[in-house]
Amino acid sequence: MAVPLQRPHVVCVLLCCLTTGLSIPDPRQREALIKQEASMQTGGQVVLTDAEQRLDDLLVKMKQEEMAKADFPPSMHFFKARDLIRSSPIFSLLQKMPKGGALHLHDLAIVDVEWLVKNVTYRPHCYMCLTDDRSIRFVFSSQQPKPLLHCSTWMLLEDLRAKMANVTDLDNSIRGNLTLFTDQDPEVAYPSQDVVWKIFEQKFQALWGLVTYVPVFKDYFYQGLSEFYVDNVMYLELRVLLPELYELDGCSYDKAYTLKTYQDVTKQFRANHPDFFGMKVIFTVHRQVNASVMTGVVEEAMKLQKDFPDFMAGFDLVGREDSGKPLWYFRDALSLPADRGVPMPFFFHAGETNLQGTEVDENLLDALLLNTSRIGHGFALPRHPLAKDMSRRRGVALEVCPISNQVMNMVKDLRNHPAAALMSEDHPMVISSDDPGIFGASGLSYDFYIAFVGFGGIRSHVGSLKQLAINSIRYSALSQKQQEEALALWQTKWNKFVSENAF
Repeated sequence: MAVPLQRPHVVCVLLCCLTTGLSIPDPRQREALIKQEASMQTGGQVVLTDAEQRLDDLLVKMKQEEMAKADFPPSMHFFKARDLIRSSPIFSLLQKMPKGGALHLHDLAIVDVEWLVKNVTYRPHCYMCLTDDRSIRFVFSSQQPKPLLHCSTWMLLEDLRAKMANVTDLDNSIRGNLTLFTDQDPEVAYPSQDVVWKIFEQKFQALWGLVTYVPVFKDYFYQGLSEFYVDNVMYLELRVLLPELYELDGCSYDKAYTLKTYQDVTKQFRANHPDFFGMKVIFTVHRQVNASVMTGVVEEAMKLQKDFPDFMAGFDLVGREDSGKPLWYFRDALSLPADRGVPMPFFFHAGETNLQGTEVDENLLDALLLNTSRIGHGFALPRHPLAKDMSRRRGVALEVCPISNQVMNMVKDLRNHPAAALMSEDHPMVISSDDPGIFGASGLSYDFYIAFVGFGGIRSHVGSLKQLAINSIRYSALSQKQQEEALALWQTKWNKFVSENAF
């Protein structure tokens, strides 16, 4: 009988069991198998210090208590579980934990919506209109803006609020138009992927004019860095559309200006927070464009990469995979950098689908054929054994965003997320939060909580958390030297965290 391909040491243990007979199982062999399997998980090879072991003992007790509760957050929709997570002692500990980097984030969705409502929409010259499909749009203007197609007359929010005795309802309405989070039953509000994706994209359209006004853009991005910094994230890689920023008089700037603005604000933030390691951007375009447009965008990306070599990490496509064009459709345009000998790392979204066997489902293989540096989401990877093997052998990490996958109706119970099985075999992966502002979250701790408590169950431990944090630096777009510097800084933070929390 042929023995399936396994790790060599596991095969040896199994053969040992087969040759000694199975009529009376040997407890020692059983214990050896359990230990071998535990050593295969993410962080399974990490040797804990005495202080880390004490912290782990504390976390095991916390996790046992959490898992024994009737309302177990990873089994519930995040919108229902958020308050339970916030009250969890494990979550409080994870907020303090240095998590390394967040490598899968989108430009207009990194800031808590509450800040946008209370800060940005109360600024002078902020106009709002209501669209035919019950969404909203914003613009800052020194005079009455020109009418927008399929939108009501522009209303100056300053005047509108002045006429109201109570502005709470208006603020709540604006807030609801900028986030998917709802107090309603989320399965009723968003019954299918088609529905949730349509509403999700409306949120970005509503955010666009609000955030791309130059003074707001600078404050918004600084606020985003602040929220991740407070959550003990020391490095970001941000997927950006590089929108044309505009001024109060309506004049606008090109993509290079936007990229330079990102760079300048990052420098300012680092100057004010010396223990923040920095940020890089991944230039993106929507996957709905045609082949000729993609060719022009890739040309532009190569020029920006040349002009901002230390700040721009590479290129990706964004938007819903199921309704967008597959990577193979763009193969000629995406081959241009390699054909011209221009370094252009790719960080492709791939496998964010449940549609097995479709053209879209082949994005995982095509991403690897196009030499992607990482895979965004990779939700479908376990259904592709060849792609799974290739990504492991090449060290192409998955950017796993658990809460995003649940909110977007990929999976209901996060204990059943495909990454749980991948984590049990230490497949290359990092944890990120995708669009925390739109999901009613912030920073990275919510997704780390799901990965630690939901994916890992009782078996995951401090070594798992430590490995995931290290992965976020090792699989980043930082140079080898920068990675070593970032790891040294992270290790100092980690040692301090462990010493302060290991009782």
